[in-house]
Amino acid sequence: MPVQESSDSNVNAAPLQSTGISPGLVRLMAVTCAVTVANLYYAQPLLHVIASGLRVSGSSASLLVTVSQLGYAAGMLFIVPAGDIMRRRPLLTGLLAVCAVAMAGCAVSPDLPVLAAAAMASGITSVVVQMLVPYAATLAGDNERGKVIGTLMGGLLIGILLSRTFASGISQVAGWRAVYAVAAVAIAANAIALRKALPDHGRQLAISYGEQMRGVLDVVRSEPVLRWRSLIAACGFGTFGCFWTTITFLLSGPEYGFNQLEIGLFALVGAAGAATAMFGGRQLDARPHLRWRVTGVAMGLLVLSYLPIGFAGAHAGAPGLVLLVIGVLLMDACVQGSHVTNQSVIYELSPGARSRITTVYITTMFAGGAIGSALGAQAYARWGWTGAVITAAILPALGLLCWLASRRHEVKTR
Repeated sequence: MPVQESSDSNVNAAPLQSTGISPGLVRLMAVTCAVTVANLYYAQPLLHVIASGLRVSGSSASLLVTVSQLGYAAGMLFIVPAGDIMRRRPLLTGLLAVCAVAMAGCAVSPDLPVLAAAAMASGITSVVVQMLVPYAATLAGDNERGKVIGTLMGGLLIGILLSRTFASGISQVAGWRAVYAVAAVAIAANAIALRKALPDHGRQLAISYGEQMRGVLDVVRSEPVLRWRSLIAACGFGTFGCFWTTITFLLSGPEYGFNQLEIGLFALVGAAGAATAMFGGRQLDARPHLRWRVTGVAMGLLVLSYLPIGFAGAHAGAPGLVLLVIGVLLMDACVQGSHVTNQSVIYELSPGARSRITTVYITTMFAGGAIGSALGAQAYARWGWTGAVITAAILPALGLLCWLASRRHEVKTR
């Protein structure tokens, strides 16, 4: 997920010197972002084959998505704040090493509880990506910072968009365990490469972990706009998790009969929607007064996107697939567009506390994603595709209520 440069100017600090960053290190960091963030999405297209292989129900297998996102939220809350007060190189490479072990554990898990524990550990340690981006921005010179951040964001987006397709392709050829084995090797290789390539700077802030965590609580209390925007993000990512957790069961079922590779290819549909939203986000930079209105439009269209998605379950075959594609394009564009707009608002609140703002925002967002995934799986198990779609649509409807509640605070801020 995108993040902005962090700085905490209100505390004693030993700032890093921006002496420039080599193109090779930028590319390595971008690759690390891609292979690490992908850990959170591998399970989504594999749920039905994992359920079959471990002899559990589909709703039980879907807990893998929930626990990995809960792990990521926990890592955001408790580990990312340490990035400013510890030496970055040992912290980042150590987390990647643990992540590689966790992914290897997923590959050899004998049952669902062990697999879930390993998935949670991989989610916790995958927060490396949320520390790499601000670190790269700090290392970069003033004349290259935007380009460096853009490169890492590109790697992040590629990892998210291609993770499901990669997982489905590998699983089709060698089984679902091979997906986690290949991922473990890739992460281990990146840990070794970063260990050799990253400069070994001292810690950036001369404060204790307790003081840093109190700072996180302080920014939550003092910024109502951050609280409401974080809840809007939780609703948006919750509906995203709800949909992508349950769509695998629909596509692999008798309505469509997709094989593993076809499910992975379908996951690419959302790429166009996400790319459109990124373009729209750049346009909003020149029109900041429209951000509140655009958020409301995005959340409203997100609710409406579930009309074609819902009808796709009742009209199997080509007509249903067309409806599904239309709905997914709109859904992904609205989720990503809302996310980009949220960030453009919150990072203007307190430039000296951006790392803490990131912690609050991303933690809340992924907690919402975990809740959405869990609710979607249970709704699908009880009421089928219709129940999952209604559940997914309720979440952005709640987001609209949060959007309305945020208006008076955002007007005051402006």
